[in-house]
Amino acid sequence: MGNWVVNHWLAVLCLVAWLGLNVFLFVHTFLKYEKDDKYYYTREILGTALAVARASAFCLNFNSMLILIPVCRNLLSFLRGSFCSRTLRKSLDHNLTFHKLVAYMICIFTAIHIIAHLFNFERYSRSHHVTTITLASVLSSLHHDKEGGFWLNPIASPDMTVLYVTFTTIAGLSGVIITIALILMVTSSMEFIRRHYFELFWYTHHLFIIYMVCLWIHGLGGIVRSQTEKSMNESHPHKCAQSFEKWDDHDPDCKEPQFEGHPPESWKWTLAPFALYIFERFLLRFYRSQQKVVITKVVMHPSKVLELQMKKRGFSMEVGQYIFVNCPSISFLEWHPFTLTSAPEEDFFSIHIRAAGDWTENLIRVFEQQNSLIPRIEVDGPFGTASEDVFQYEVAVLVGAGIGVTPFASILKSIWFKLQHSDHKLKTQKIYFYWICRETGAFAWFKDLLTSLEQEMEESGKVGFLNYRLFLTGWNSNIAGHVALNFDKATDILTGLKQKTFFGRPMWDNEFSTIATTHPKSVVGVFLCGPLTLAKSLRKCCHQYSSLDPRKVQFYFNQENF
Repeated sequence: MGNWVVNHWLAVLCLVAWLGLNVFLFVHTFLKYEKDDKYYYTREILGTALAVARASAFCLNFNSMLILIPVCRNLLSFLRGSFCSRTLRKSLDHNLTFHKLVAYMICIFTAIHIIAHLFNFERYSRSHHVTTITLASVLSSLHHDKEGGFWLNPIASPDMTVLYVTFTTIAGLSGVIITIALILMVTSSMEFIRRHYFELFWYTHHLFIIYMVCLWIHGLGGIVRSQTEKSMNESHPHKCAQSFEKWDDHDPDCKEPQFEGHPPESWKWTLAPFALYIFERFLLRFYRSQQKVVITKVVMHPSKVLELQMKKRGFSMEVGQYIFVNCPSISFLEWHPFTLTSAPEEDFFSIHIRAAGDWTENLIRVFEQQNSLIPRIEVDGPFGTASEDVFQYEVAVLVGAGIGVTPFASILKSIWFKLQHSDHKLKTQKIYFYWICRETGAFAWFKDLLTSLEQEMEESGKVGFLNYRLFLTGWNSNIAGHVALNFDKATDILTGLKQKTFFGRPMWDNEFSTIATTHPKSVVGVFLCGPLTLAKSLRKCCHQYSSLDPRKVQFYFNQENF
């Protein structure tokens, strides 16, 4: 844990600052509404629930301001590619984690806000039904029969129900819509739905526009009210609250108090980040989508993997980056992220697409059925990821699971070019590459690259530069028997490579122990594109095998996150 904090101190600092600001805003706003004299009469009806509702509302505004910033991908890519240190870049790699944390905090404060207002409306209603004359009952009946809107209780009469107020006022109706939109966005963001029903996640997440608009108008009804400044000067509650029964006698020293609602404040918090996100998410994407993309080559690989090689004027990339792809013939609105599998040194850019949902299956089907007419593709990006930093490490460990190998295709291709041209600026001295697949067909499209790398390393005298291992997790007795019969051959029977395929999963403790022993004073970057369970194992090993002495071996964990 200590090593993790050292490697991620900026992310920890940001997290602590964010939590601290939430606590400060809540406490500061709570005390304001609990102590301020202009809310004296409002508290007389609502009690502490007033302060709780307002404090949670302020925290909701604060987190709604932050929720879109971590997904402003162009901004993050600009920061990554400009003046960022490794520490700051690693913090930026946690953007989606922070986005989720902010979303959870919004859910928590929404629940608090709703519960507090349920108490508030119950007390507003109850104040009309008391059998004796109390200060709360007098306040509830004030000014409802007069012009000027100086009332305090939004429930105007004993016959008006809480349900009626909820669905006939701007504050009530917008609050219901906000809550429904939030529930739909959060539930459709679950890991299972994102992986198996991405389109559902994609469309429901755009309810954030409705969420934001309703948040801006939520305060228009002026449900939460305070005594006006003029009324405070004429009838201060400390002087007049106890003589409420004489307010009707037109006492010049204690007139009936008058109240006013708050103007909407949420837009002040959220308008700037919302405008930034809309600019880069829609306007900038629309501009980029109009730039022509030429598909130069289409390849159908085994295991239903489609490779598209493309060209686009002015397109510039780095290793490990990704793009968003849209196919208008399938859907005008859906954009899906794909890691670039080409190297920056190549004169085209490429992606590999595995059938993993309705949209990808439809895309593969469209290209399989194409005759002479190739469907139009629109591209937005590229955007930066953790893999961009791979050449900043002396030793790199690359771990891909299934189609998660795609960012490392770009890296390995770039290494092949660097070896060909004897790039002396290459800082990386050793690469360990692990690819874990369920079926043998998945290895097919990648083995040509590995074969080329094997040959290039032999010719350049750098046989030990790349140490790669392929692991097959799904096999049957026929495959195992076939491999056993051909075990003594020079090349692997499944892939045709010199390196033999392993059956099962890597023993990560053994792998990390060997790397730490082999490179006792190196900085090792560990890069993963794969599932969370694998990420937990690798992160644990990075902590466990990093030396407490900063001069000795240090493992830095990096995960693809988009």
